[in-house]
Amino acid sequence: MKHTDNGGPQPGAHPNRIYKYRSFSHRTIEMLVEDTLFYADPSTFNDPLDTRPTLNADVEVAVLQEMLRVFVERRTSAEMEAAAKTIRYRGPRTMDHILKLGRNQADKVLEDIAYNAGDPSLEVEDPELFLLRSYNERELLRQYEKGIVSMSERWESPLMWSHYGDQHHGICVGYSIPAEAEEGVRKVHYGGGRVVAASLVASMLRGDPGAQRQVDDLVLLRKAEDWSYECEWRLIGKRGSQDSPLELEEIIFGIRCDVAVKFAVVQALAGRQRPVSFYEMREDQGTFDLRRREVDIDELSASLPRRSRQYIDAFSDLSDIPSPGGT
Repeated sequence: MKHTDNGGPQPGAHPNRIYKYRSFSHRTIEMLVEDTLFYADPSTFNDPLDTRPTLNADVEVAVLQEMLRVFVERRTSAEMEAAAKTIRYRGPRTMDHILKLGRNQADKVLEDIAYNAGDPSLEVEDPELFLLRSYNERELLRQYEKGIVSMSERWESPLMWSHYGDQHHGICVGYSIPAEAEEGVRKVHYGGGRVVAASLVASMLRGDPGAQRQVDDLVLLRKAEDWSYECEWRLIGKRGSQDSPLELEEIIFGIRCDVAVKFAVVQALAGRQRPVSFYEMREDQGTFDLRRREVDIDELSASLPRRSRQYIDAFSDLSDIPSPGGT
């Protein structure tokens, strides 16, 4: 990590490690042995306000109309291109037809808004502006149908162990960030509002990369101040399980993690091309802090795997001693 003269990290600098808290399951084993990460649908997050911005209509109606037209045409074209690819339709005629459908769909949406703006049940000062803002906001969110991997700078948080680490029964997986992956690892910002200016979105739609990044940050990387204890960093990509761009470095077992789970994880990664370090959490005597110590692999392997009948077999050649349950 880069540091300032006073020893603290530079603003925007990436930490040396980021961590993923997990409960133990077959999916966790799959994630570790396959070296994958799961990019989750943000709508499944426990904060309903996460990735749910509101649009501030700080532009004229004509600009909102053009924004909506671009949104709808792009979305419709993308959906139709995917459908055409599935049925193996290609060629210039297909693309021309797709573009025409996109324009027609945008025309229809704008016509519907103009018609619905005359509805007297819409008790707002400017119904057309209200509808255009709402439709643009919805289309903006549809554009961000991406997956997110939530990580943290912290491995020692009792709250996070409780919330995300199966009440300390789970594990915490530590990753380093290769230089080529740094751009894709984004820091979450806490506090402020959930408002995105329509003027900024309009610049994004015109291809301004700076505006694109600002909108990305406002939509995907903004949370309430109450969540700041998580010190969260995010990876953003296609939803579902994907190859990890990070380097798996360490696994920390929760303070309540069963010894059999520790053994299973250690054995699962025993033949890994790049070795992994293993730690286990311990209480800091007399405080509410947690600390960690390195797992003694030899000690762990000395008693596991266990066979329950091995002690019975030890007496199998002594015929004068009846077996358990015998007469």
